Amino acid sequence: MEGRLIRIVDPADPRIAEFTSMRDKDLAGRGDRFIAEGRVVLQALVEAEAGSRRFVLEKALFLENRIDGLGDLIDRIDPGCPVYVADRSVLDAAVGFAMHRGILAVGRHVPPASFSEFLRHLPEQALLVAACGIANHDNIGGIFRNAGVFGADGIVLDASCCDPLYRKAIRVSVGAALRVPFCRTGSIADMVATLSSHGFEIAGLSPRGAGTLDMFMPGRRLALLVGTEGEGLPAHILDQVKTLRIEQAPGMDSLNVATASGIALWQAALRMGRTGVQAG
Repeated sequence: MEGRLIRIVDPADPRIAEFTSMRDKDLAGRGDRFIAEGRVVLQALVEAEAGSRRFVLEKALFLENRIDGLGDLIDRIDPGCPVYVADRSVLDAAVGFAMHRGILAVGRHVPPASFSEFLRHLPEQALLVAACGIANHDNIGGIFRNAGVFGADGIVLDASCCDPLYRKAIRVSVGAALRVPFCRTGSIADMVATLSSHGFEIAGLSPRGAGTLDMFMPGRRLALLVGTEGEGLPAHILDQVKTLRIEQAPGMDSLNVATASGIALWQAALRMGRTGVQAG
């Protein structure tokens, strides 16, 4: 492991330029590159690179007093990936704040060639989340975490959704943003049309849904459609799809979109016979 480590003594070293002033510049949305923080997220990135080939780990930067506990993980990093190490003063000066985790990496997402190509690689029985207009990074991270927990085959994001590879979204997802396959597409209307053409039943979650989630029996291919909080899914889209509501106590506002997605995913995964998902 020692031979892998490249010491950084200057916070302005151009080799770590991607990590500098991290509060002011986030790589999300810039050429499919992003920042990964913490051991759990780095481990997810290493596993994703080795397994799915949907991600590439380009470089890593560690606080020197974290190295002793990272030997097994460093040994799994591709030999061609530079691994930098710095002391506390250099690392904090570079990133612009006290970096308590002391584990950073630059990753690159390799997106699918097209939405149709993404769908063609899914299994015959498939469970998806289709997200529309989700602008809050906590919510998008929560949706990815739920999708990972309940074994969804992927997530589809319309053009107006925020980036799941934003640093906060990855943290909230506990690395699931690197484990659950996803694809970004165009408008909600195009998303619904393409899903339908690939044999997906589309169920839109809405407080005004015509049916109740607890009575819904999914088929072999299901896309759970969720919209932004407040406005929810557009009326013209709800008119085109099956609509479901999660029954709740009277007088309360609707559920947070991430919470609603978790409930719906659990119910769908249970009824689709997903391995490991059991009734509570």
